[in-house]
Amino acid sequence: MTVTDFLLPVFVEVLLIFVLMGLMGLTRGRSLTSGETKREDIALDNKNYPLRARQFGNCFSNQFELPMLFFALIAFLLITRVGDVLLLILAWVFVISRIAHAYIHTTSNDVDWRFRAYGLGVMALLAMWVIFALKILTGI
Repeated sequence: MTVTDFLLPVFVEVLLIFVLMGLMGLTRGRSLTSGETKREDIALDNKNYPLRARQFGNCFSNQFELPMLFFALIAFLLITRVGDVLLLILAWVFVISRIAHAYIHTTSNDVDWRFRAYGLGVMALLAMWVIFALKILTGI
């Protein structure tokens, strides 16, 4: 496996983060421009934004929770050079699950489907960490 193989899912995840940041900014900006939200109402927190703006804000914030473990693991895989096809497939499963999660979160916001997408990502990432730990600790 090459460095590029493992960086491509990282680039896609980073692109997702920037797209969500842009959409969050657009929805918040529209809310402020239209007068629906006043600047003084959001000075301390984001609770006074309308639902749609909060959806994008929450989805954007989610990208700095579980994905941080993904970014760290990819860095460790690149440093140790123990990445293999299984880890690469799991990396893509994780990223695709994050895209699905973000899509559900910012559209229907169906909590059951959102949880399924989140759970798939958790399982893929957990499997990646277990495999990585076993490779490092056992030398396999």
